[in-house]
Amino acid sequence: MLVDSHCHLDFPDFDPERDAVVERALEAGVRRMVTICTHVRRFEAILALAETYEAVYCSVGTHPHNADEEPDITTNMLVAHARHDKVVAIGEAGLDYHYDRSSRSEQAAGLRRHIAASRETQLPLVIHSRDADDDMAAILTEETGKGAFPAVLHCFSSGRALAETGIALGLYVSFSGILTFNRSEELRRIAADLPRDRLLVETDAPYLAPVPKRGRRNEPAYVAHTAAVLAETLGMSAEDLATLTTDNFFRLFSKVDRPAS
Repeated sequence: MLVDSHCHLDFPDFDPERDAVVERALEAGVRRMVTICTHVRRFEAILALAETYEAVYCSVGTHPHNADEEPDITTNMLVAHARHDKVVAIGEAGLDYHYDRSSRSEQAAGLRRHIAASRETQLPLVIHSRDADDDMAAILTEETGKGAFPAVLHCFSSGRALAETGIALGLYVSFSGILTFNRSEELRRIAADLPRDRLLVETDAPYLAPVPKRGRRNEPAYVAHTAAVLAETLGMSAEDLATLTTDNFFRLFSKVDRPAS
């Protein structure tokens, strides 16, 4: 069994065949998928999707790209939405200095509100961080000092220092198809050095399809390719890696119902 801890099944890329995409994931052994919210104002549609498929759960949150569009989303609003049985995480929220599609001040303010929601609900915060390692590490360290919260550095492609800071603060680290790219030697070295009980796999579908599917639209079934490369990186069998990352997922995403073997 594998889990896709981060995908975007609500995106229009999947409109023509969403049922088939979910079915292919199940056939590939991907028994649970978390579809991630990027706009709280679109939350009802995302929740409806999670309610449609037994294997799909969702989060609630505002992506840093959209922070300027949703500055009025409060911690209380996030907490209220998170009471639904199918809502198992907060986010994704964070900092993205690569595109700077929202002001850095609003990104940081939004991130802190999401951290507060994670701290209150004890649901994992899904963290987006790109080209913002120092500021991300500083905010996570400061906020952890106010009280611990569960979290995952999703689609990790940052530097070693941020990974080590995250681990020291009790976070998990999730790897996407980027791990399989030829140019990702350093990322694989980082993965090999992290504690195995903090590792997750994901697709971030429809983006970042792993080798050998690179260049295509990504989908949850393809998480198996990322898992295979992570297994090779760690010197593990594919079966042991699947068990490891699945156990890690259910430890962090504790609200998700674990299917019978």
